[in-house]
Formats: sequence, structure tokens, C-alpha cells
Amino acid sequence: MKIIVVSDSHGNVDELSRIVLMNGSADIVVFCGDGYRDIQSVRGMYPDKMYVAVKGNNDWYCNEPYLQEIKVCGKKIIITHGHTYGVKEGYYRIASYAHSVNADIALFGHTHSQYLDYDGRVLLMNPGSIGYKGEHGIIEIEDSGKITAKIYPANQFNPPITIQ
Repeated sequence: MKIIVVSDSHGNVDELSRIVLMNGSADIVVFCGDGYRDIQSVRGMYPDKMYVAVKGNNDWYCNEPYLQEIKVCGKKIIITHGHTYGVKEGYYRIASYAHSVNADIALFGHTHSQYLDYDGRVLLMNPGSIGYKGEHGIIEIEDSGKITAKIYPANQFNPPITIQ
């Protein structure tokens, strides 16, 4: 199962659409908030995908919740924008919440800065800002439970993570 992870489009539908088109084999598009109307536009362009979205701090007219939980290939994924967990001050609160609900993956945005880490229990990913920098993440989950996570543009500070 291939998942595109995006956040913080802030009106840049063109870049959001380009990333979904470029990853045509993806099954799911996860949107971590701040640009809900943008993801709705892209949903209309590529209706063959499953979309999961949350409300960000700038999504004033959005009826989505601030937190969603999904299961993919037996893995529990929590999705949030991150502002309600204080991610600009650090990742302790989001990681603690993910641990408390036995999540395997926590996806969030808000900071416009990429982050990818595995603390031994939970994979944490902030794909960065799709709208301002074209940043996004890809997660692949195999039926065996193997998880591979990458953020793009890739660099030496954010190497891919594989969890067996």
C-alpha cells in the first residue's frame, strides 16, 4: 500500500496536483491540514484514490476533525495537523499521544519543516510544506508489515526509514 503524505498547501493546488499525478500508483493521499479546499480540488481531479484529511489551524471553513485514525495493512496511523500537540515546540506530545493509543505511525504538519524519525515504537513524519516548498512524504506498507518511509526532496538529514 502506497501513501502520499502532504501538508500545508496554502492555496498551491498546482503543486499538490503535481505530486499526486507524479505518484500515480499511490492508493491513499493523506492531507495533514492547512489547505483543505486545495485537497478537495485535487480529490475531484483524481477520484480513484482514497483521501484522508484533517483540519489545520488555517482551515476555518472545514468540517474535518483535528485528528483522524486509520488502519492500513494492520498498522494504526494517526493523522493531525500538529498545532494542538505543540509540534512547533517539539515532538514529545505528539509522540506521547501516539504511544498512548498504540499507533504505529503519526503524521502531522504545521511547522513547514520536514521531520522523519522512528523512536523504536512509532514512526513520526512531518512531510513539510507542499505549498511553499514542494515537500511531501511517501510511506509504503507491505502486507508483511514492513514500513518504508521517505520524505522528498530527500537529503542527508532525512534518510529513508525502513521498519521490519
